[in-house]
Amino acid sequence: MNIILKTESAYTYPLLIKHLLYAPLVYNPHQEIVYRGTVRLTYAGFRERVGRLASALLRLGVREGTTVGVLDWDSHRYLECFFAIPMIGAVLHTVNVRLSSEQLVYTINHTEDEVLIVHEDFLPMLEQIRGRIDTVKKFILIREASSGGQRVGSSPDKPGSQLSGGSSTPYAAQTHSTPFPASFPFVGEYEDLLSHSEPLREFPDFDENTRATIFYTTGTTGLPKGVYFSHRQIVLHTLSGLIALGSVAEKGRFHTADVYMPLTPMFHVHAWGIPYMATVLGVKQVYPGKYVPSILLSLLRSEGVTFSHCVPTILHMLLKDPGAKDLDLSRWKVIIGGAALPKGLAREALKRGIDIFSGYGLSETCPVLSIARIFQAGPGEVSRVRTVPREGSSRVNPIPEGGEAEAAGAFLKDEEAASDPVSGDMDLESSVEIRTRTGNPIPLVYTRVVNEQEKDVPPDDRSTGEILARAPWLTQGYWKDHTNSEKLWEGGWLHTGDIGCVDVSGSLRITDRKKDIIKVGGEWISSLALEDILSSHPAVAEAAVIGQPDTTWGEIPLALVVLKKGPDSTAPGEASENKPAAPMGAAEKGPVGHGGPAESKPAGLGDREADPTERELIAYVKTYVDRGIRPREAILLKVRFVPSLDKTSVGKVNKVALRGKYLGTISP
Repeated sequence: MNIILKTESAYTYPLLIKHLLYAPLVYNPHQEIVYRGTVRLTYAGFRERVGRLASALLRLGVREGTTVGVLDWDSHRYLECFFAIPMIGAVLHTVNVRLSSEQLVYTINHTEDEVLIVHEDFLPMLEQIRGRIDTVKKFILIREASSGGQRVGSSPDKPGSQLSGGSSTPYAAQTHSTPFPASFPFVGEYEDLLSHSEPLREFPDFDENTRATIFYTTGTTGLPKGVYFSHRQIVLHTLSGLIALGSVAEKGRFHTADVYMPLTPMFHVHAWGIPYMATVLGVKQVYPGKYVPSILLSLLRSEGVTFSHCVPTILHMLLKDPGAKDLDLSRWKVIIGGAALPKGLAREALKRGIDIFSGYGLSETCPVLSIARIFQAGPGEVSRVRTVPREGSSRVNPIPEGGEAEAAGAFLKDEEAASDPVSGDMDLESSVEIRTRTGNPIPLVYTRVVNEQEKDVPPDDRSTGEILARAPWLTQGYWKDHTNSEKLWEGGWLHTGDIGCVDVSGSLRITDRKKDIIKVGGEWISSLALEDILSSHPAVAEAAVIGQPDTTWGEIPLALVVLKKGPDSTAPGEASENKPAAPMGAAEKGPVGHGGPAESKPAGLGDREADPTERELIAYVKTYVDRGIRPREAILLKVRFVPSLDKTSVGKVNKVALRGKYLGTISP
């Protein structure tokens, strides 16, 4: 065996989260971490607060293996917990505050939290379940500054001033006029505990495979499943993500000059792990607290935010807010994940100057597996929806003729196509097609697309199968759930449950969730593909497609459609400068809605003079069928118009809830 020999005195370097924090202290200690525009920390001050929190937790009896739960909004405090808790060998449980009371009780007891750090906003929720929490021994209360106290980061003479993190008292203990709630064994208030603790200067070494974090998946059926990650896994995920996001020439690049603000809750897969990446880079970070559209837009403007990530519904919410109308978004880069990026939303974002692109992953994968990339055609070449490198050349070669993009008429000459205002050197539809793909695996990730016999499908961007994955940061199982862990890792590959295809460049395209695909007669229909088409209609805000039982076909697609509010400059079926009448599109997930009888207009759901009828939307889908983009069974679509779509706790469309509410409501 050719295993390296270790010198007895040599240092074995464990990959621990603490090393992610030390790097920016060397080259960017004075960079800011901002909370809601009122609290401003330097990285040096942040490191001191992490040390103080660690000391406070150790004094409270937290030790290696102790699980500490956190219930807070997106804040500098939450980021401190991202580091301090695992850096002392304890386990960070990012509690999903949007779970039901029953699910909260289950997750807190199942992971055996001993300490809970709780924002005061969540006390009423905890009051309801206090008697059923079995393992929690101590509570720490987070209070925003009261009228009688000072904001975190303020000095007595300069409210709201920057924390320096120096030896002089960098913040004052807060004073509060209201006592702790008597029903909880609170051991102190967060800022008070920090102010009375000396910062821990040295964090210990331990095995890099020590469990660092745990959180629970928000599945729409059954109990939540615990997903856990080690220090080594989080460090490798961070480094690989930085390589992937930093290696592109310009579009979508994450670099030290960026200003980062997450729009994914920090309780959800460590906010996709990007706060760890932002910290290693030493970029300015902005944390918005509770998501309020006006506050988010204000921070985008005032702090100069340039890099964010979110689910499609959050971006849709921000773009439709009146405050976004005159906001310059041309420097903003946004990763969309959690649900597929609808092409209609991608077009709208690009026209506002947003550099938007898709990422893909699961809670079980830490989460990033792949990111969409821009591959551009050379001068004078025909712009293609997708391009792949010529062997041995840095130039690109058009994909083979006959793909669905060609059927859609997407092969446009540069001078004839509408230009992507962000990319500039690519036509809009080509850019949209690339940006809405699932993209290429990031470094150290390997994927397969396999059929029902577990055989790899050909890389023709048509043949579909389940996506399997391997990477060094994938969860090794579900916490205390052997049966589901074995199913997850059957055959030594992690089964994502997503159906997709792959092209010759290795770029993935998700076509549906395994459980959401619809079988019409003998033909499989992608619900995501239909959602994507519907979302590109100028009158549609969101759409979701579910399978409805049918005596003739077995199943037919039922579209639940939410219409945009307010007048639209383009009537259904018309082409416009902004929205083509039948844009090239194929297969990702978009928002969805629900409608009335085929001939009726949806009453009261929009302000247009002529909202589309069910028949008009079906005719819109038929244009894709006629051009060979979708199978003919797609025209069996039924439509209902609805005021809104049910969402999960992390903003995804909840198809389980939609099935329960709407199945059987349309006559065959």
